[in-house]
Amino acid sequence: MISEPFIDYQKLFLEMAEELREMDDIGTIASYIPELRNVDPNKFGIHLTTIDNQNYCLGDSNDKFSIQSISKVLSLALAFELEADKLWDRVGVEPSGTPFNSLVQLEYEKGIPRNPLINAGALVICDVLVSRLKNTKQAFIEFARRVSGNKNIDYCPRVAESEKKTGFKNAALINLMKSFGNIKNDIEVVLDFYFNLCSIEMTCKELAQEFLFLASNGVNPLTNVRVVDASKSKRINAIMQLCGFYDEAGEFSFKVGLPGKSGVGGGILAIHPGKFSIAVWGPKLNSKGNSYKGMRILEFLTTRTQSSIF
Repeated sequence: MISEPFIDYQKLFLEMAEELREMDDIGTIASYIPELRNVDPNKFGIHLTTIDNQNYCLGDSNDKFSIQSISKVLSLALAFELEADKLWDRVGVEPSGTPFNSLVQLEYEKGIPRNPLINAGALVICDVLVSRLKNTKQAFIEFARRVSGNKNIDYCPRVAESEKKTGFKNAALINLMKSFGNIKNDIEVVLDFYFNLCSIEMTCKELAQEFLFLASNGVNPLTNVRVVDASKSKRINAIMQLCGFYDEAGEFSFKVGLPGKSGVGGGILAIHPGKFSIAVWGPKLNSKGNSYKGMRILEFLTTRTQSSIF
């Protein structure tokens, strides 16, 4: 057996700092959610946690930010654990190839979303959790805290309210799915949970540690909490690999080569199964809605360390 080469992450992070100083700073903040307009566009943080609890950080890694769609991975994990393979009767596992809030594709496919990480799919997952959990919002945030052992993880009421006031496309998506019978609960209840789900705030460190279970066969090694079994962990990673970056998932796989999920708050979570989870945060987004600097620095990481899964 050939042993894997030692990676000096501390040295790598110093190289990342130099790379960031030379990197252009383009992109725009997700201003369509009014509360996100208040974020400092120059912030940037990175945190990497290995499965044996080695931690490496850079920049604004201890600043909280809105994780937005990254939270959809956590809701998927809980719904998958509760529903098992019945879940896939209501949502698919294919890349969408269209914008994350497309109505056209959803109508063509009769209210069955392509995957659980686009908005329509995440709304179906929220509907499942509303059906399965008593006091859904409280039960879900307690689940998130238990996974990481961090009692400080919480929703941000300001962001949730901001999304509620501007979430017309999400309202259209859920009403369309309701017309096809793929939403079982009251629309307003499901939307309220969805907007709160997207409002969750974490630091890069908290984000990397929350999702470390996907690098460790479904068990968070920091808390010894089993979130899903090994088979489900593998499948969630596969969904992230195929669908985690809206209609830029192929580009991320091509350049970075890790399962991951982005959010319009500027965060990106990436997983190397058996090794580490890493969270990066840069609020300026590219034209596809993904962190410009985050995409670039993760490409630098996997290129320099040859740590793509491929």
